[in-house]
Order: sequence, then C-alpha cells, then structure tokens
Amino acid sequence: MGAATSLYSATCFACGKYENGNQYSANLSAVVGLSGWLPCAKSLIKKFDGIHEAAGRAASLPILLCHGRGDDVVAHKFGDKSAEKLSSAGFRDVTFKSYSSLGHYTIPEEMDEVCAWLTSKLGLEGT
Repeated sequence: MGAATSLYSATCFACGKYENGNQYSANLSAVVGLSGWLPCAKSLIKKFDGIHEAAGRAASLPILLCHGRGDDVVAHKFGDKSAEKLSSAGFRDVTFKSYSSLGHYTIPEEMDEVCAWLTSKLGLEGT
C-alpha cells in the first residue's frame, strides 16, 4: 500500500486538498512508487476540475514508478496504467521503470536506479 499512498499523496498535493476537502499542506519535492498502483485513477482528471493551481503543481512534481513484470501481488499492468493516467492528467515528469523478472520485492538494480533518480531530481549530485 506504500506506492498507492505515495501516488494518492501526489494527487492531493496537486489539488491542494484531500478527497474529503481538508487542506493538504505537505510540500512534496518528488514521489516514488514501487510495485504499486494509483487509487481513484478513473476520477483523477475530474478531481482537478476547477482547481487552477492543480495543473502547475502536477507539472512540477517528478514521479518515479518501478514495477516488475513478475509481480504476483500487484499486476505490472496496474503500474503501467497508473503512469499513463498520471501523465494524461498533467503530471509531466513521470518515469516508469519496468523490470523483466522482478516480483513484488526490490532488487539492488532497482534501488540503485531509485537512488540515482532521487539524487538527480532533488539536486543532490556531488554531495
């Protein structure tokens, strides 16, 4: 559920509020989701209706999604569709990494790519 929570947080950040209307005050710099899916994907674009700031916040938030083709807990297609839905809703910096034999766990290659991505997106290079 970690990836689902992080992706839900990304949509709340873009809207500036939670689903229940309460203000979302966290300031996100980047979002990572491993072997997960986007909750409420079908209503995402509608969720942004009438919120002028949502497009700018969505466009500015980098998102990395990683998913294994061998995942028997959350099917790979749900990760892929989540990345597509986020992109079509206005998140302009969405990266989807697919791993051919990875299941619902992590491997050193994936963690190395997450670290490199975070380093590049958060301006940590050379530290």
